[in-house]
Amino acid sequence: MNPAMLLSLKKKYDEFSERHPKFVQFLHTVIGQGVGEDCIIDVTVTFPDGKTYQSNMKVTPEDVELIRSFAK
Repeated sequence: MNPAMLLSLKKKYDEFSERHPKFVQFLHTVIGQGVGEDCIIDVTVTFPDGKTYQSNMKVTPEDVELIRSFAK
């Protein structure tokens, strides 16, 4: 990845963190607790019209490896 792209991603992450500080703190806490194999990640999206979509996944060892690579 080139340095300009890294700087752009960093800027976008910083802006996201400013807009959504509680969500970023939530992610840091969850990752800090050590999301591991057999944890369940559950996501719900609610649209302005009230319609919701929900999905979940059970974390596999391969998922843990990917999450750890993001946390570095």
